[in-house]
Amino acid sequence: MKKLTIILFVILSISIFSCKQNASNKVNDKNLTKAQERDSKKAKGLAEITFVSKDFDFGTIKQGEKADALFEFTNTGESDLIITKAKSSCGCTVPEWPKDKLIKPGEKGEIKAVFDSKSRRNKQNKSITLTTNTLKGIEVIYVKGFVTPDPNDTKYNENLKKGIKEIPKLK
Repeated sequence: MKKLTIILFVILSISIFSCKQNASNKVNDKNLTKAQERDSKKAKGLAEITFVSKDFDFGTIKQGEKADALFEFTNTGESDLIITKAKSSCGCTVPEWPKDKLIKPGEKGEIKAVFDSKSRRNKQNKSITLTTNTLKGIEVIYVKGFVTPDPNDTKYNENLKKGIKEIPKLK
């Protein structure tokens, strides 16, 4: 019992005294300044993508219709912009981007996306992730809107029978 008390006391003492040190006091200001300078130099000279808007709202469409989204951008960086990949959050949205093309500084470009509402209903929020040679490396754009369910859709009718309230219709 005495050994157990001593061991607990030692562990408690070590934990109390080791937590008193403030980690921010250990940071060397010279190293911090060097790291900030290094990062700012690294950012200079890279490509930078600036979108007119990262969000596209297609409004309200009927189930089964397709909505075309267009995202316009400019390379506001100092080197050529390369978009190596564009991947959507689901198969209902298909992106089209300038593949194998260098977008020069100051040059404009566009990314198109087609949202297919065939098996979708109600509020929709989809994302498209772009892999680029910018400082961030990844940019995300969004397609959103509302899909009015097809009243002849059997799943929709089953939900109504279960007590799920009707979705507002197009005006």
